[in-house]
Amino acid sequence: MADATSQPGSTADDRSLAEVLKKVRRIEITTRRMVNDVFSGEYHSVFKGQGMEFDEVREYQPGDDIRAIDWNVTARMGAPYIKRFMEERELVVTFLLDVSASGRFGSMGKTKLDTAAEICAVLAFSAIQNHDKVGAIVFSDEVEKYIPPDKGRRHVLHLVREVLFFEPRRNRTDVTIALEYLLRVSKRRGIVFVVSDFLSPDFSRPLAMAARKHDVIAIWLTDPREEHLEMSGLVRVWDQEARIERVIDLGSRAARERFRAYAQRRNEETAAVFRRHGIDCVRIETGRDYVVPLSVFFKNRARRR
Repeated sequence: MADATSQPGSTADDRSLAEVLKKVRRIEITTRRMVNDVFSGEYHSVFKGQGMEFDEVREYQPGDDIRAIDWNVTARMGAPYIKRFMEERELVVTFLLDVSASGRFGSMGKTKLDTAAEICAVLAFSAIQNHDKVGAIVFSDEVEKYIPPDKGRRHVLHLVREVLFFEPRRNRTDVTIALEYLLRVSKRRGIVFVVSDFLSPDFSRPLAMAARKHDVIAIWLTDPREEHLEMSGLVRVWDQEARIERVIDLGSRAARERFRAYAQRRNEETAAVFRRHGIDCVRIETGRDYVVPLSVFFKNRARRR
């Protein structure tokens, strides 16, 4: 039985292994049905490979495309040489998974981490059906764990289990840390899903750098209670990331409006960051249907291609 001295990163505290496996299995059954019925074909139509990768340089032969001539090698060798490329078949999909304390919040029957686990399962099962590798960078305000890219059902279930039950060492969120780590460990272009509520210090610069190297998609998890508080009077709220209790006076309509305006401004600033750097963003509320926003994302991407 785990106690207060358990090491961070274990998959359960007061949960039994049977409960953990049951929840992961339920997510697998639900999401694989969605993949088979909805997302597998859409994923394949959008992520079919990122073009061509370099194979070799060889001497020019009659009939070769002169646009492929490597002029540097040609100058050194004194004879025309061309670059040959091969089509990229296998993609690497990396999830940047925010496991900070705010992910445990949810007012609609599911927490953000519950929602994140299901979305990651849908995308990861779609990826392995497309013969792509899947990996993850699990982060808070530090990189908590790196899961190297691999294939197969067991690997995807391991990833889902980490999202649901990982116990982070830290509580706060810093997307910059995860993006910088991605740039160090990912040597070739890939697909990157950043799954977070983005309640983070500014991450514009590393996001721009990552977007130049990878196809980056933001999965933005929100909860309606973070934007609209219906109660009034003195309200006790628990700040998950700061680990302190706060008392907010919502006794007046003006106070509630200030809260709503602050949340709206924060959301607009985050959305502006994604637009500025050309990042596709899928915004999903906890407890709501995520099939529609994901389908819209795939259809829009396929239309642009």
